[in-house]
Amino acid sequence: MQVLRKTENENIPQGRSICVLLFDNFSNHCLANAVEPFRAANTIARKQLYSWQHVSVEGGTVTSSSGLPVETLKWQQAQPGGDYLFVMPSYGFKAFSTPKLHQILRAARARFKLLGGLDTGAWMLAAAGVLENARVTIHWDEFAGFSETFPDVDVVEDRFVLEDRIATCGGASTTFELMLEIIKKDHSPLFALEVAALFMHGSSGERPDLLPVRSGDALMREATALMRRNIESPLAIPTVAGRLKVDQRLLETRFRSEFGMTPLAVYKSIRLREARRLVQSTDLTIAEIAVRCGYQNASAMTRAYRLEFGSPPRKER
Repeated sequence: MQVLRKTENENIPQGRSICVLLFDNFSNHCLANAVEPFRAANTIARKQLYSWQHVSVEGGTVTSSSGLPVETLKWQQAQPGGDYLFVMPSYGFKAFSTPKLHQILRAARARFKLLGGLDTGAWMLAAAGVLENARVTIHWDEFAGFSETFPDVDVVEDRFVLEDRIATCGGASTTFELMLEIIKKDHSPLFALEVAALFMHGSSGERPDLLPVRSGDALMREATALMRRNIESPLAIPTVAGRLKVDQRLLETRFRSEFGMTPLAVYKSIRLREARRLVQSTDLTIAEIAVRCGYQNASAMTRAYRLEFGSPPRKER
């Protein structure tokens, strides 16, 4: 497992290209959740890890279901290709699933490393015949109809599915989760966690004792959210486990499986990434930042900062 280390900005690969294929009545919530995580990744890395363009079959203005206009390039003129193609219809999607679109999607399979069907996009991919042997999901309102129409497609009731060449999800919130998973696969779990933190993802503040039994992912979201809420006065790991109502050994096992690190090491990285954010975006002194990030003095934080990121905080101001 790749883990974000002290010189992660030097080691992160660059230049992944994204094409978003839009249709009238698309969900602008879904569009924002598809693009904003990649924008945030660029912001955190301070370099362009991702670039994207909006296209449509005929080009011109495409209007969302809530009236948001987006200017797009015509597919044939743009001739897009690259890493990721995200097919993003929403309402009225069956009317857009035409032979011309099917031809476009079949050609796109050879021009993109991964095809993504967002919201109801899996329907278009299936109709184009590009989901052979793929495990997929779709918006749950369309699950039964999709299963009946495409009996040879392995459709599952998951929030999202990410395979080597195909990615699918069922709606706006699951689009955000899928993009985080792609970022995690491209870079590391810790980098994806840092992106999620910008959107307060997993930081609901709900009491764990009122939550149902959680999956591994849900437990990690709750644990890291609890850590982010307690940066200035860090909690002991047994206290974290106690707050989450789980055995500390289980917590240790889940963290090692997800991040390749102990909970204590992840907690330290969360605090240092908050320190880096404050160094880069505020005028607070290094001493003030140290206090806000749970360090007794600036020297202790500077040593930890240098080990994590490869340079002292003052060099990044």
